Amino acid sequence: MGAAVHAVADHLGRRLVPALLAALGVTLLAAGLLHYTEPVVATPPASVSAVASAGPATPSPLLTFPPIATPSPAASGSPAAAAVATRVVVPALGIDLPVIRQPGGAGSFPPCDVAMYLLPLSQPGQPGATYLYAHARTGMFLPILEASRVNNGKRMVGMLVQVYTSDDQLYLYEVSQVRRHQTTLDAALAEKRETLWLQTSEGPRGTIEKTQVIALPLEHGPADHREAHPKADPVFCQ
Repeated sequence: MGAAVHAVADHLGRRLVPALLAALGVTLLAAGLLHYTEPVVATPPASVSAVASAGPATPSPLLTFPPIATPSPAASGSPAAAAVATRVVVPALGIDLPVIRQPGGAGSFPPCDVAMYLLPLSQPGQPGATYLYAHARTGMFLPILEASRVNNGKRMVGMLVQVYTSDDQLYLYEVSQVRRHQTTLDAALAEKRETLWLQTSEGPRGTIEKTQVIALPLEHGPADHREAHPKADPVFCQ
């Protein structure tokens, strides 16, 4: 499958696929996503298992947000019962992360060293938005933040994104749009087509605005089981 990915990349180059999305007015604050993906340097992290054995971490008051309230998983096609994203790769940016369901739910602080999917939305191959988010830190989605600061992220348009799923499939997407300073999930919640959204933040703790990268599907096919199931070692990094 790796050879096919390179072939697609050579063929497509940096072709722009427009994606014009409408807004509905649901805030990221209500979705519990505003505290995700701060780009500050983390203190030495402890493993999730180690922290769990020592008792639950106490979140900063600035980072306590309600869990997402709408849409419900049942209303969005019950993605929890289907195959889910397990790995996201953006070769041109050097991004390669396991993807997991966020421990503790949407109201808790996201761990480092992994990307996470927003459960109430879609998964690859389904109509609607697949929404993946990670901190803007080294080894995570920091390259997205850095690229977005140059000419509003124009360099990312046309880049390929690879998303592997738990049923050993590889989905290829092409970046069509970069949105900076976003404060809502409106368009992602309203999207009916299959799309991929990558989110990271633009500032330290308490910064509301986020960067969103939107990509459109190209093709998908079988993937090697080991490539589709990377070892995830999420760590707490508050």
